[in-house]
This record gives sequence, structure tokens and C-alpha cells, in this order.
Amino acid sequence: MHRTPVLALTTGEPAGIGPELAAAIAGRSDGVRLVLLGDRQLLTGRAAAVGAGTDWPDYVPGGDAPVSLLHLPLAAPCTAGVLDPANARYVLDLLDRAIDGAQAGEFDAIVTAPLHKGVINEGISGKFFYGHTEYLAERTGTGRVVMMLTGGGLRVALATTHLPLKDVPAAITVDTLSRTLRILHADLRSKFGITTPRILVAGLNPHAGESGHLGREELDVIIPTLDALRAEGMALIGPLPADTLFNRKQLEQGDAVLAMYHDQGLPVLKYASFGEGINITLGLPVIRTSVDHGTALDLAGTGRADPGSLKAAIDLAAELARHRD
Repeated sequence: MHRTPVLALTTGEPAGIGPELAAAIAGRSDGVRLVLLGDRQLLTGRAAAVGAGTDWPDYVPGGDAPVSLLHLPLAAPCTAGVLDPANARYVLDLLDRAIDGAQAGEFDAIVTAPLHKGVINEGISGKFFYGHTEYLAERTGTGRVVMMLTGGGLRVALATTHLPLKDVPAAITVDTLSRTLRILHADLRSKFGITTPRILVAGLNPHAGESGHLGREELDVIIPTLDALRAEGMALIGPLPADTLFNRKQLEQGDAVLAMYHDQGLPVLKYASFGEGINITLGLPVIRTSVDHGTALDLAGTGRADPGSLKAAIDLAAELARHRD
């Protein structure tokens, strides 16, 4: 019998909707022990906006409370909807505590509410912050990770993440594409329990390059990489033209899609699942899931934000944690 998973929920940018979503969901996640990471006064205040209870005891490692709060203080008072770079370090403190706990075995998985990259870069000098995915990779000493979103019956992973479009072709090499596909294949087996994953691989160029007439990346990089990995036993389909990949008949042939860049694959998934999509980082030594949306500053403090994506992220984190047991 599986033990109850302990999930660390980082409440994200304090001026955004993360704190109130966490408060709203705290009493609605059965079968897990949920540890909220954030400032107690902030979270109790936002709970009032959604009519949620605040009966959260202080977190005690090894405790059995269904919901508890690990208090980490804000650096400066926070107003809903108003970003303050003074609290940038607070947001990263939440992540750092969750990562440390997960690596030590204290938490079975990490679930992250949205943060705001711009205010972190404004508030912390010396190093550019690209996002949760890249920060988790660096913080855990992981050489390469893969961003995958799930929802609407789809799993869409990315060969590149937060890059300007002009930089994408150079970032897709035999080495990086091979490592991405190996991570995706391995985690579909180990985390999702798919014995022989089938992966649909998109081309980079229109019509998957049209035999080199619309770009040579397919001929020079993608096809040789897929052929080499197929020889190792991977079930890879492609490269496929992205404009026809996302149809029902094609999708039935695969367990996941690998898109070459962020806006090639994610608009389709978010159209199919917006509000209930989940972001999962593959290749990490810890389990991490997240919402598929941003901080929604215009909704912060109103009580109108939909907690559906956060609920789905918690449910998936628990499922993956149980599977790993």
C-alpha cells in the first residue's frame, strides 16, 4: 500500500494569484499531505478573498496534518496586483526550500504556483532568471531538463524552451535533440509507467523542411538523430509537419509529442486544456509540476482566479509520487 505523498506547494509571486489559488485548493486535495510554502499573513489575507479557511498548523517534518504551512516571511509588504522587486528573493527562497526538501526526501514532489520572471530579474542583480524550469535544473545540478505540458488528452514536450525564435535553429543539434529525446523517453517510462513510449516528433520548418527546400535542419539534424535513436529501440515517428501533426488520427499513434520550440506546440495544448493544463519538468532528480498559466495580476485579490490548473498539478504530482514508490 502506498503511503500518503507529501507535496510542497510554493505559492509563487506574492502580488499574483498564486497565494489565493493555494488557499482555495488547500482543503480540496484528498489523498495527499500538502505543505504550503509562503508568508502566513499574506496567505491568510488572500484566503479571505476566496472565502477559504485558514486552519493551517505550522509544518512539522513527518507530521500527519492534511494541510500545513511552512512560513517564510515576505521581505516587504505586498499589495495584490502590484509587483515589488523587493520580494524577488522571497520567491526564490520558496523554491530553494522546496528543492532542498525534495532532494532530502522530506517532500515527495514540488508543485509550483506562477512567478513573474521580470520582477525577479529586476530585483536580483548579477544573474538572469529564465524561469522555473531552468532554475530547477541549475539548483539540482541537472545538466539538461525537458519542459512538458499535459492536458486535454495531450502530452507536449519541448526541444527548446524560452528562447527568441531567431536562436532556435542553432539550439537544435544532434547532441541536444538526442538528450532531450532520451529524457522524454526515460521519464515516460519511469514517471508515467508507459513501457514502450511512442513519441511524435515535429519538424522545425514548414512542411518539415519539404526535402530541404524550406530548410535543412530536418535533413542535417533531426532525421539523423531519430534514425540513430530508432536503432537503439526507441519508437519515434517523424519528423512530422507541425501543421498536420495535431490531428486525432495522428495523435492516436503516439504517447507524447516533441515540439521544436515553445510556440509550435503549446498553443495547441493550451487551446485544448486552458485552465486545467499542467507543466512538468522531466529529467530532474525530483518530481515537479506546475500550473500552465501566469501570475494574472489583474485577477489577484479578486477571488475570480480559477484553481483548476493548480488542482490538476497537485493531482499529477501525487500520481507520479505514488508511481515512483
